Amino acid sequence: MCRTDSSPTTAIPCLPYHWHTKCGTSSRGHESQGRPRPYPGPCEEKNTWHNGAICGTSSLLVRRWDKLSWAVLFNQRDSEDGIDLCSLIDPLLHQAADRYMHVSMSTRRDVPALKGRAKTKEESSMKSVVLAILALGVCLLLSTHSTRGSEPPPYTKVDPEAMSHWRARKFGLFIHWGPNCQKGGEIGWSRQGPRRGRSKEGTGTIPMEIYDNLYKTFNPTLFDAQEWAQIAKDAGMKYMVFTSKHHDGFSMFDSAVTEYDIMSTPFQRDVVKELSEACKEKNLQFGVYYSPRDWYHADFATERHDAYLSFYMAQLKELVTNYKPLMVLWFDGLDSPRELWKDVPERSFELLRNAQPDIILNNRGGLPGDYDTPEQHIGGFNRTRPWETCMTIANQWSWKPNDQTKSIKQCIQTLLRVVGGDGNLLFNLGPRPDGTFEPEQVARLREMGQWLQQYGNTVYGTRGGPFKPGTWGASTCQDNKIFLFIMNWPGDMDFPLPVLPMEIEACRALTSGDVTMKETAEGVSLSMKPEDRDPVATVVELTVAGDAFQIDPVDIHLFGQPLAVRDATASNVFQNREEYCAKKAIDRQDSTRWATDSGTHEAWIELDLGKETTVGAAQVREAFAGRVQSFLWEVPDAEGWKTIHKGNALAEGDIIPLKPVTTRKIRFHITQATEGPTLWEIILYPPKEN
Repeated sequence: MCRTDSSPTTAIPCLPYHWHTKCGTSSRGHESQGRPRPYPGPCEEKNTWHNGAICGTSSLLVRRWDKLSWAVLFNQRDSEDGIDLCSLIDPLLHQAADRYMHVSMSTRRDVPALKGRAKTKEESSMKSVVLAILALGVCLLLSTHSTRGSEPPPYTKVDPEAMSHWRARKFGLFIHWGPNCQKGGEIGWSRQGPRRGRSKEGTGTIPMEIYDNLYKTFNPTLFDAQEWAQIAKDAGMKYMVFTSKHHDGFSMFDSAVTEYDIMSTPFQRDVVKELSEACKEKNLQFGVYYSPRDWYHADFATERHDAYLSFYMAQLKELVTNYKPLMVLWFDGLDSPRELWKDVPERSFELLRNAQPDIILNNRGGLPGDYDTPEQHIGGFNRTRPWETCMTIANQWSWKPNDQTKSIKQCIQTLLRVVGGDGNLLFNLGPRPDGTFEPEQVARLREMGQWLQQYGNTVYGTRGGPFKPGTWGASTCQDNKIFLFIMNWPGDMDFPLPVLPMEIEACRALTSGDVTMKETAEGVSLSMKPEDRDPVATVVELTVAGDAFQIDPVDIHLFGQPLAVRDATASNVFQNREEYCAKKAIDRQDSTRWATDSGTHEAWIELDLGKETTVGAAQVREAFAGRVQSFLWEVPDAEGWKTIHKGNALAEGDIIPLKPVTTRKIRFHITQATEGPTLWEIILYPPKEN
């Protein structure tokens, strides 16, 4: 409700108003004290982008003046090319209001005996005119905002065609590199000293005076941009994103606004320029990562932050001018803390899009941008909002000696789960100090490329679904084709598919072996000899009678609908870190895990279903296959825990049949492990009929 002055009032609902997401205030509440004013002071947040719209000053005063409900609509102006409602309404409003006030006040002024009498015919007529004019103004106001005011500025979104091309490429190379690699620590984060602009405390291990001077000895003489681009191409990647500047403030390009750049090293070659040109020659799209956060720059996040912002905007202009065309500018760090940046996100996007309208911008630049960027995990299934998982091929973004490289199985399955969720994968390598990559990591990328040479049509240009990713695997689709990537078969059973609204006209295995399809009460099932099932992913092509993308996404449950698990606890958690706690084994996320400390050979994880539930089967997925050598399934009884099932080594994807038991809690007890047990997921199922 609107507040009114001291005159008698009636409760009159306010019109809808803009909530200012930037300043946290309403644009509705302009209130005067005493007599009503036609034009109170303007909104402080004038012509500012709020919640996706350019809104001018907007307010509605509702007043009661001598038993007359009098609303004054004032200062409603749309964006520059919009309608000035004031110019339409004000003259009529003033004439009508003045006429009414003249008639009313001249008739009743200083005549107490007439205060309660009925209004004259002329007064009533004038009141109707005033209210009619106000109604017209309100309709115009709401119509204007509903049709044009709700549209964000054009620079906030890229052309849909550019986004479609980006989506179709699916697979890109991310490269984190800088002078810090000489120490083998993480880029930016290994630097000691205050991390200005962050609410979280923390620091690195390399003293500032050492880290900040590493550029003086940085001389990667074996760097070959052409070779890097060829490695990406051999891997089946379609684009490259390179760190032009990370949080440590060192620029890997020739910048005119700082001496802390690649041209001040013994190397003295513009790495960004050479990579940009090499990608053009290899028909790869090129983009740059750029961190607005800068712990080296003396002005960043200080009382002189405005000076830093000038430096930042100058570097953005250099990048988009000197290295165009850029497929993407990958921000990292402008999203927090937001109060540092004022209107810089809007200015940044506008600068970049004015220079290159088709440049794609991510969601870490202070505005929603064009796509989301889940980091080091696979994003959830999402066909509405574009997204790209960024993930390392080993453990660290920068080069690290003896870092553990992911297996080819992990790499391929990660890619397939990402594209099956309708996302892209930006896979990261960190070059060594001499400018080369670890041979093992290059070999892994080329293995991925070989796989994509055979099955690339199931990845590039496809969309995720209609079968959502799960423990079983993932799917993609294009035109009338659905591609299944079956990573986990339900033991010796057939593979179940739910009923689809389109007829499945044909079915064939693209990997080795034959697959047969038969109808079931729940849909259809696929069968294949165990020896023909691919250890990485069995690829099956379904042909449907229509556009497969139009099929609503659906889950695949290998053993019926999984049981809901409310909570989980464990005997051991790796370094007591939250990201490895027991709950990660029940969160239905393929990229999170429960992990135990190194040297752990026995451990348990207890699952709480929240209420008495009948359990008939379980599935356990190990992150490091072969560590679990023996295990028990246990339920509580009066004496402690009672064993209901004994087993040996876990087989990937197998469903473990259990003797049906009704219980609230159940425990997976690992009695012997070669090393600290680590589990991706535990899924419980009800007893299966027949």
